[in-house]
Amino acid sequence: MSMVATESKLALTRRARKINRELDATYPDAHCELDFTSPFELLIATVLSAQTTDVRVNGVTPTLFARYPDAVALAAAEREDVEKIIQPTGFFRAKTQSILGLSQAIVERFGGEVPGTLKDLVTLPGVGRKTANVVLGNAFGVPGITVDTHFGRLVRRFGWTTQTDPDKVEAEIGAMFPKSEWTMLSHRVIWHGRRRCHARRPACGVCPLARLCPSFGEGPTDSKVAAKLVREGPRA
Repeated sequence: MSMVATESKLALTRRARKINRELDATYPDAHCELDFTSPFELLIATVLSAQTTDVRVNGVTPTLFARYPDAVALAAAEREDVEKIIQPTGFFRAKTQSILGLSQAIVERFGGEVPGTLKDLVTLPGVGRKTANVVLGNAFGVPGITVDTHFGRLVRRFGWTTQTDPDKVEAEIGAMFPKSEWTMLSHRVIWHGRRRCHARRPACGVCPLARLCPSFGEGPTDSKVAAKLVREGPRA
């Protein structure tokens, strides 16, 4: 019988917190891998990161922000110019629609400044809870859990939840940890997903969580084989 099947809620919470501590020791420098210097830049970068990599977003945002440094400037931008700049991120027409729309909404409803509450952020075009929590946690210091594809995949693999709906995942995982841990927990789990716990071939044989993870063995358990799967950073 698996450890998850026999685990009480208290035992699950204790195991989850042990995993968090192990991830902290493994990735002490975990942080948001999108480059930004303001809440506005992080908001735009996060919207652009959908269905692509942070590396690719970081490749286009210097040009975008040099030309359009704030919501006022981007709200007045020519659509074709923005599309050309962000094209490498994919789905560039829809993303252009979102970032122009949210910039206009920020100017019209929030005086040109990115709002610092979840309630207000999710009213902006193209901004859901995931994007809002990234901005709150990393630009405003407001704790938030970021349920991206890596986070959702890993917390199910860890046996922390069986939920697939991001809002339900956020609620269940949030209940296991103090709010003060939410933002860094998100970074650590996402870093682990990008570097070791891959979707198809997790590097189980060199995973620091092996004794705590009910999914140990989904990937190669031989340390030499597993070591070749480890990545030093996010993929391009």
